[in-house]
Amino acid sequence: MSLGSLLQNLFRSIWGRVSPQPERKPPPSAAQTVRPRVLLIVYDPPIPAEGRRKLSEVLRWSSVDDLVPGYISDLRDTSGGFVDYQVVQRIDVDAWPVKVDGFRYDADRFLHCHRTRSGWHDPDTLNYEAVIDEFDLVARVERDQIDEVWMFGFPHAGFYESRMVGPGAFWCNAPPIDRSDVSRRFIIMGFSYERGVGEMLESFGHRVESHMEHVWKSLGTNPNRNLWKRFILYDQVAPGQAHCGNVHFAPNSVRDYDWGNRTPVDSYCDDWYSFPDLPGRLRRVDCSEWGNGEIRAHHTWWLRHLPRVEGTTSGISNNWWWYAVDPNAAR
Repeated sequence: MSLGSLLQNLFRSIWGRVSPQPERKPPPSAAQTVRPRVLLIVYDPPIPAEGRRKLSEVLRWSSVDDLVPGYISDLRDTSGGFVDYQVVQRIDVDAWPVKVDGFRYDADRFLHCHRTRSGWHDPDTLNYEAVIDEFDLVARVERDQIDEVWMFGFPHAGFYESRMVGPGAFWCNAPPIDRSDVSRRFIIMGFSYERGVGEMLESFGHRVESHMEHVWKSLGTNPNRNLWKRFILYDQVAPGQAHCGNVHFAPNSVRDYDWGNRTPVDSYCDDWYSFPDLPGRLRRVDCSEWGNGEIRAHHTWWLRHLPRVEGTTSGISNNWWWYAVDPNAAR
């Protein structure tokens, strides 16, 4: 037996089966349109005391029928037409989702907690393995029927904003679920119909951050080499050197969610419209650029600055949207 085989057997005996890495396909042209297929799972249970009307109707929350098209449209627009999500199946679930310890709310318990703002169950986290099994997600991915999953629920449903499943899964704003029984990675997004499209874009934005941190991490943290680190610079951490900031911090933000700050700062944000050429165009910006504090407007502004052009830089595709959408692209 070779030394390599001996080492692999040793690793397996210590850490278990080594998960294979999914096959990496060549990047699509930045000029084309990719159409990821989505399984939509909606937890909107009926309330018996309200004539079995859905929870979202009883509490006058948003309609999934409105949220999904708005989200798809915003991502299609901000990606310059590169990504056009397709919902291939919708499953409406009358049951309350199960937590990691087996607990489920019922209508009376949930409405009491909601109205008193107390008594929420702990632990809150959804049992993701149960969802994967119940809806046969691994088999659906393996049969090439879907590329990702979108779940909708209510406050305290226990969803992460995004979670990655599959071989070599990595942090995607949540702990990974490393599975070797599926040949490629997929994302389970967690949305709330209590909120709006802006919050859905925030979840996607954090997914982008996680993927790009993973893609660029081998180049260290110096923004002269790691262009992702340069992209997310904002004035508070790099005075006079702001670029686009991140999902929580606009170029002039001084705290989380400070998207309505009217203080002007110098920013190189326009450079990212000509990537990979970064000519150093510095100009004064403030919140009027990204919607004066409105969450959806800021996030669409930020997403529009993500590079989407042909070629590579430092061995990394210049189409960052490819990495954002396809978790199998990231290495």
